[in-house]
Amino acid sequence: MLGIDLATVLAHLAQLAAGYLLALPIGWEREARQRARNAGLRTFPLVAVASCGFVLVGRTALGGDDAAMSRVLYGLMTGIGFIGGGAILKRDARVHGTATAASIWTTGAVGGAVGFGRYEIALALSAITFATLRLSPPLKREVTDGAPAEGAADDAV
Repeated sequence: MLGIDLATVLAHLAQLAAGYLLALPIGWEREARQRARNAGLRTFPLVAVASCGFVLVGRTALGGDDAAMSRVLYGLMTGIGFIGGGAILKRDARVHGTATAASIWTTGAVGGAVGFGRYEIALALSAITFATLRLSPPLKREVTDGAPAEGAADDAV
């Protein structure tokens, strides 16, 4: 036929699905909190699936060439960083979207880890990212509630 090995196809589909599923909680969290206007339930899983796909293609096409695979990873980190950079917005003296940008980058690492078959790393990254996004807002409010507003005069002299 076309030289397609059904077992390999199914294995790759399982890996792509795993990357997708591990990115869903992160995308859901961003979407549920409406923290990312353009990045949520669609963006995060797609970043993970694409990263996984690039790693799978690299592993298949490049075999055991570590130098070539390091270039694939470098390209992924750079490209996903560019996508995440689009989530960062500056308004007046405030910057918004850095957590979403970092989450996009981490989601790419989730997909890459799955592509390499390192599910323990992918699961840990997904869980840590979700927990950080979900649990840190109360801590952040506690830290920033007592801080003077940006540009306010310092009365504590």
